[in-house]
Amino acid sequence: MSKVAIFMGSISDEDKMRPCAEVLAAHGVPFTFTVTSAHRTPERTRRLVAELEAAGCQVFICAAGMAAHLAGAVAAATIRPVIGVPITASALGGMDALLSTVQMPPGFPVATVALDAAGARNAAWLALSILALSDAALADRLVAAREGFVASVEKAAADLESRTGAPS
Repeated sequence: MSKVAIFMGSISDEDKMRPCAEVLAAHGVPFTFTVTSAHRTPERTRRLVAELEAAGCQVFICAAGMAAHLAGAVAAATIRPVIGVPITASALGGMDALLSTVQMPPGFPVATVALDAAGARNAAWLALSILALSDAALADRLVAAREGFVASVEKAAADLESRTGAPS
């Protein structure tokens, strides 16, 4: 059973969204990774949301560029958390997708993260945080991951300082 669904508006978004799937997989969270479009396949989008929700999916991550209505379409179909990842796909450099994703009407929120791969990673981390509210083992893994981030920064600082002679 998928706990997280990753939807992309276009297969061309796969490289930018692959890091999302990698973070979820690294933490043992089952997910669905597929393409569906708010505009081209609205019936498929609604059907997928209903089927995944009925099967126990807890969080939806939606990536789209340009008009970027996918996250909003999903938020209209579920009360589960929806995380939007704006994708750079036009001459506007992703600003169009960012504004489309972040500007939702009251009652239909979409948590919006950064553009492209950085946003994909943080969407996964946010989904993990949401799931960890009811999964103590996952919460422990997230704490350990954060401790690993801290340790890597401290090691990098110590390594740099030892090479440059800067005081620690």
